[in-house]
Amino acid sequence: MVGISGATGIAYGVRVLELARTAGVETHLVVTPAGQRTRAYETDLSARDLAALADVSHRPADIGAAIASGSFPADGMIVAPCSVHTLSAIAYAGGDNLLTRAADVTLKERRRLVLMVRETPLTLTHLRAMTAVTEAGGIVMPPVPAFYLRPGTVEDIVDHTAGRALDLLGIDVPELPRWDGTRRRRDDEEPRETSAQSA
Repeated sequence: MVGISGATGIAYGVRVLELARTAGVETHLVVTPAGQRTRAYETDLSARDLAALADVSHRPADIGAAIASGSFPADGMIVAPCSVHTLSAIAYAGGDNLLTRAADVTLKERRRLVLMVRETPLTLTHLRAMTAVTEAGGIVMPPVPAFYLRPGTVEDIVDHTAGRALDLLGIDVPELPRWDGTRRRRDDEEPRETSAQSA
């Protein structure tokens, strides 16, 4: 299951859907009204285009959809991006729409829930909500870029982060670049001591 809420960073949710399809995984999508607003700001995708990236797309008001039930078999759920509003609703079981209800079901069934929370700086209230989700069994995964792979484009950063989120659900993305511990600086890249460093 993939949820997209209204925080900036809809590219993460889009890429999670694309990579899941590449991995042969069936996806169920819920996009909140705020998520649709972000889609219009940040992409050239129509609502129909976004829905087509998933095998099944659900209306956020349809709290009777299959994914609202613990009897629906699922590997887990990723919310990408996850707004603080959505984080708080999940943290305190405020299942007022299908996204937050499906996330609550994911936690109660002891399945993996990954929240790609997109907010900075963080207040104490935000941190407490993250703690509550973590204590309930969820995984808070802010989309922090990894620069050790020397990404060349924004797409490289999004790909790696989306792939890592899928990793947390046990979904293997074969083309995902991974750190193997072998990257070394070339001799001509060794930092030289300056007089300040020598002192």
